[in-house]
Amino acid sequence: MSETIESLRRKIDKANDLQSVVRTMKALAASSIVQYEKSVSALSDYYRTVELGLEICFREISPSSHTERKRKKSAGFIGAVVFGSDQGLVGQFNDVVADYAVKKLAALPGKPQVWAVGERVYSRLADAGLPVIGLFTVPNSVKAITPLVGQILVESEKLRNQDEDAGLYLFYNHHKTRATYEPFSQRLLPLDEKWISELSKHPWQTGNLPEVVGNNVTTLEALIREYIFVSLFRACAESLASENASRLVAMQRADKNIEEMLEDLNGKFYRLRQIGIDEELFEVISGFEALLRSRSPGHRRDDDKFRIIRGEREK
Repeated sequence: MSETIESLRRKIDKANDLQSVVRTMKALAASSIVQYEKSVSALSDYYRTVELGLEICFREISPSSHTERKRKKSAGFIGAVVFGSDQGLVGQFNDVVADYAVKKLAALPGKPQVWAVGERVYSRLADAGLPVIGLFTVPNSVKAITPLVGQILVESEKLRNQDEDAGLYLFYNHHKTRATYEPFSQRLLPLDEKWISELSKHPWQTGNLPEVVGNNVTTLEALIREYIFVSLFRACAESLASENASRLVAMQRADKNIEEMLEDLNGKFYRLRQIGIDEELFEVISGFEALLRSRSPGHRRDDDKFRIIRGEREK
């Protein structure tokens, strides 16, 4: 079916409207990346403070008393939190983290119990056959991360009430640069014995060794809760930064494709309009030449001869 000027004009208008939406989403994604990058950077200082507190406690308390438990079952529950997105237009963001979580959980002993953060990753995990027992809404700002972390902590505590040896793993896309990310996993519970051992043996930065004021076990439990909170907060913030990075790349690609399509449509539009103009000019010139011929002397003599011949025939 051949294109018309009107149909091309409608397509160009729709492409321009779509490009405006894409560029708006690209600007929002770029500004959101900065927001979440700043939150991760600010959280690093607090994370370091909590880590120093744990280091002090582990110096005074034997790590084995908190990490080694006599397990009643050969393989218990494994709680897993997978961070994805609610919205689309993020490229392979959800596919990457979902495939990574499925692969890692398959290698772990135990029965996985999965919570999905985001409807898009929820559907991918369910299609992979994982038992997804909960769905959380993806936060739309830094302030909304804290309530989400609280909900995850409540649900994980319910799981640990069923099985006190249940593990807790995080799966999310780790933000690397403005436009790149990679899947990452972290085990929160039980605490990694190697990490505890290295932390307790780490040399203190000053000559004055700190001491724990109050009950050591109570302080350690409080610091562990803060460690889990900070880890969940950071995982969510990095996932959100990665999501917007993926959306930024997708919108840049879409903007480029729309720009190329507009260039092609505008070229067709101008060519078709030029053809129409040429046809109109040809008709005007043809009419003008016909008018000149009708007014020329030779043309009038031919008309007179025709009238004479026609009159003789009528007689």
